[in-house]
Order: sequence, then structure tokens, then C-alpha cells
Amino acid sequence: MDALRASYGDSSSDSDTDELSPAAENPGEVPTSGKQGKESISLPPPPLSLLESIGSTGDDDARSSLDVYSTETVTRVRNFPHVHGNYALHVYIPVFIPLLAKKEIACVLKRVASLVPHLHLVEADIPLNILCNDDQKLDHALGREFHISLGRSVPLRVHQINSLVSMLRQKLQLHKRYWMDFNKWEVFVNDDSTRSFLSLEITTSGLSEISKQINAVNEVYKLHNLPEFYKDPRPHISLVWALGDIRTSLKGAVDGELKKLRAGGCVQNRIFTSKFSGIECKIGNKTHKICKLPDE
Repeated sequence: MDALRASYGDSSSDSDTDELSPAAENPGEVPTSGKQGKESISLPPPPLSLLESIGSTGDDDARSSLDVYSTETVTRVRNFPHVHGNYALHVYIPVFIPLLAKKEIACVLKRVASLVPHLHLVEADIPLNILCNDDQKLDHALGREFHISLGRSVPLRVHQINSLVSMLRQKLQLHKRYWMDFNKWEVFVNDDSTRSFLSLEITTSGLSEISKQINAVNEVYKLHNLPEFYKDPRPHISLVWALGDIRTSLKGAVDGELKKLRAGGCVQNRIFTSKFSGIECKIGNKTHKICKLPDE
């Protein structure tokens, strides 16, 4: 059992992927700094020299550098309290943004970063305004792996791991390749209103298939007494985040800039399209391949 715990890293290592609620569905929520039982984490800033290595390394090394670089201390709130023997669970579809789409997305992010302060790259603590000052660094940042969540990020007991992974593989192993259209900019806020996210949502192609996959994950969660996903899921990838509930200012900035870009013919209805290639499950520091389609 000790060896199993060691392979999954520190217990209750919380993911950066908070539970998200659509901004439009929670207009009356009051932003909070956390609920009782939540833990605040103050992250010390690593040396500035780490950022300089991004431009001179390969993509994989660049992503590692992006993961640890920060120029400011950011206080976060855990999704759940630290409990020895618990591991953060996250089931998701990995997504990579195509080269051409990165240019359009970068254009929008630069404009939004100039209007809304204190935005950070998702899964890291890198100020977006710093990345926007260097096209190469921003390109590397958008070359990272993004995630479509298929279930809530919740704590999992060590004795449940093998059973949960096995059941997920049974439920999700048979899947055909399908297309996912990311066609809408949207702002989401987590359940506690402690963080806001600027995201790209899927509302057309791929929505039906992902909804079926979420239902399958829900069935496995229920068998392990874990909370199910949202009743009406809205599949998306999150690009940047900010502390607190800033849905009004962030949504206003995005909508305003998109309107300007559309007037100039710079924005397409479809932001980008990606092929579904598999599902992964991260538990603690260990990632399990639930299903993977062969490369074409």
C-alpha cells in the first residue's frame, strides 16, 4: 500500500482544474475567498531567469518552464481539504490547439489582457500580460495540452483507484473518432466563486459524443460514491484564469473585442476544430490512459 501511495505522489494534490459553472447561469452569486474547510495556498515566485529559457528550448521543455514560472504570489483555494490517503481525481479529453488557430486566439488574449488585469495562464501562475509581450512565449503557452473535463475534480481514496480506473476503461474503451468544434468564447466561474476562467466552448459538433462520455463517467463515479458532473454539462477548455468572480468585466472585455475583430473580418464563427483522440484519468501525479485512438 505504501508503494502504491508513493507512485501517486502527495496525497490530495489538488488540480488546477476547478469545478466550473457557466457565468450566465450564476448571475446572483457573491464572490468569496473560500468556504469553511478550504485551504489557501500562497505560492512563492520562482526566479525570473526561468522565463528566459522558454524561447531557447523545445516545446516539452518550454511547457515545463511555463509550469513553474511566476512573477507574483498567487493565493489559491483548494477544491477540497487535504486528507492523508486521498488523491485528486480528474477525467478529461486532452486537446491541443492547431497552429493557425493559435494566432487568432493569441490576438483575442492580447486585447483582453490589456483591458482586464491579473489574468493567468491556466494550469500555471504566469501573468498573461507578460506572455503577451513576447509572441514566441505566448505561442509556447498556447501549445500546451488543454483539457475537456468529463467529471468533477474530487478526492479519491487509495483503495478505490484500481477499481475506478478499471471501470472507466470498461465503459469508455469503445469509441470512434469524432470532430470537436470549439466555436464560442465563454466565461465560467467555479462553484465557490473563487476563480473565473476564460474558455472555449463546444456547442455543436462533438457535444453529443462528449455528453455520452460524461454520462459514462457519472455511472462510474456513482458506484464509488463520488459526486456526479453538472446536470447540463457545457464542454470546454479553459485558457486563462483570474482570482475571484470577475465574470462581468471579463465577459464584457471579450465580447467587446470580438465585436471589433468581427467588424474587421478577423474572426471566424468556428474558432478551431480538433479530433477526439482519447481519454485520460489523472490521479495524484499519475496519468492513466483510459482509451486512446491510433494516430491516422
